[in-house]
Amino acid sequence: MTAVHGPGRSGDSDTADATAGTAAGAGRGEGDGPPDGTARADGTGPGGGPGAELLARAALSRVLEPGDEHGGRWLREHGAVGLIRLLTGPETEAAALTGVGGQRLAGYRRRAALADPRRDLASAARDGGRFICPGSPHWPTQLDDLGDARPVGLWVRGGPDLRTWALRSVAVVGARACTPYGAHMAQTLAAGLAERGWVVVSGAAYGVDAAAHRGALASGGATAAVLACGVDTAYPRGHAGLLGRIAAQGLVLGELPPGSHPTPSRFVLRNRVIAALTRGTVVVEAAHRSGSLVTARRAQQLGRFTMGVPGPATSSLSAGVHELLRGEAVLVTDAAEVVELVGTMGELAPERRGPVLARDLLDRDTARVLEALPAGRPAQPDDIALAAGTGTDEVIGRLYELHSLGFVERQGDGWQLTTQSPEGGTQTGGARRGGR
Repeated sequence: MTAVHGPGRSGDSDTADATAGTAAGAGRGEGDGPPDGTARADGTGPGGGPGAELLARAALSRVLEPGDEHGGRWLREHGAVGLIRLLTGPETEAAALTGVGGQRLAGYRRRAALADPRRDLASAARDGGRFICPGSPHWPTQLDDLGDARPVGLWVRGGPDLRTWALRSVAVVGARACTPYGAHMAQTLAAGLAERGWVVVSGAAYGVDAAAHRGALASGGATAAVLACGVDTAYPRGHAGLLGRIAAQGLVLGELPPGSHPTPSRFVLRNRVIAALTRGTVVVEAAHRSGSLVTARRAQQLGRFTMGVPGPATSSLSAGVHELLRGEAVLVTDAAEVVELVGTMGELAPERRGPVLARDLLDRDTARVLEALPAGRPAQPDDIALAAGTGTDEVIGRLYELHSLGFVERQGDGWQLTTQSPEGGTQTGGARRGGR
């Protein structure tokens, strides 16, 4: 269920109706339909429960911190509208919200009294944003795997459908202070994934995140940024232009309502959304205490694929990745290997091997005779047989096979390696055998 529509869309007239209510109003049923019969913020007619549900969840996005499992349990037990009623109603009724102390519950109630979901929805609409929540056709249901830590809803900027995009998405995360190698690998991986029709998801931070977004954008592909602040807030500020490009070509999303600013705990909790939203997580560079390892470990807990790009053993920025690879993560080096893991049947990476040489196609006994010939001088069949550990008659037969294939030539009574081998390399002198 899309709460509001961006500028120029069919729901623009609805946003005026969304500015008059409060969280308390949503909880007491005022979201069930304006008395004049006009449409609500989600575009539905009067008397519809979903409008009240959406207003309540928009209010709760101001009340509950991301990942608040007490709030998630209350939502499960009382529903969004019921929870807002308890938080904004008489204090005696709020006693039904168990599991927290009195001071903490009072803090929830103060936030609920100040929340104004209609104002937030209207603010999001002015920036081309919208609010989606569980039960909506646009809600990515894989987020439900988070249980009581599931987001109350998501604020989204950008045109594409989040649920559809998330079905074929991969997270690329890593160190903020990455090396040039890490930035190159992140950008190359993201570009390769985008070219194969995958959505690249990251956190819009400096370093690996930014390189991943830029790689996808540069290849004309799809990318989504999951923020630890409001989707109208450019953080870091140096990425204001990048976030604008992502919103224009892809999606910017987050749990926090307009105007919210990031905190250290919100960054950590944001990572669970990245892990749950995508089919798998690739860590490019990460020190032992990197936040990107939180994303990878949460992905493992959720049963998602976890991958790591190896780096130099001497680099502290690869130490965390290598620790992952010693566990359950899978080593990957390019987009094809990522897709082989997260994709559907038949999306296989090409086989990695060196070139096939002509001598590789020889049967074992013939190859043994070839290896018995000394380099740079002819040898008698008896001497070759002794070196090969077989009989002279068999050696003569094998030598004629090798002669027809261009490996050897006859010199009087002896045999020697041809000057130009079938592999195209010139044989040189020395004490080596078999031209190796």
